[in-house]
Amino acid sequence: MSLSPLDIHNKEFSRRIRGYDEDEVNDFLDEIIKDYDSMLRENKELRNQLVTLQERLDHFMNIEETLSKTIIVAQEAADELKINAKKEAELIVKEAEKNADRIINESLGKSRKVALEVEELKKQASIYRTRFRSLVEAQLELLKQDGWESLESREPSLEAREIY
Repeated sequence: MSLSPLDIHNKEFSRRIRGYDEDEVNDFLDEIIKDYDSMLRENKELRNQLVTLQERLDHFMNIEETLSKTIIVAQEAADELKINAKKEAELIVKEAEKNADRIINESLGKSRKVALEVEELKKQASIYRTRFRSLVEAQLELLKQDGWESLESREPSLEAREIY
């Protein structure tokens, strides 16, 4: 049990012969009371400060823990976002490759179709040219025949004259 300033103040000493000077002892006890009271107040203030500082320390430790958890959550979210972005990019690339293959295949198909049409047109042009050449040659042969000269030397008939 700790002493209080009041305990020191109320303390009675037994009297003896040739004892200490009572006023001197009382003065000394008064000084002890003041010092003891001062120390008790200071001790109480220090305890209050300790409690306040401990509360602040707990608060800052709590903040630190919260920040650490927040950083971990943010890092995990960033990692997940990166993974998702990478997956999405891969899907976009695959889709683009599929589209490119489809476009290329369609273009090749159209190109083959056009090439076949061009070949068909070339064949038709060749046939037309051959037929036209044959026709022209046949006409030239007709013109080379002797019958034309006899027609040219003939006089126009009456009917033809009347027309003019």
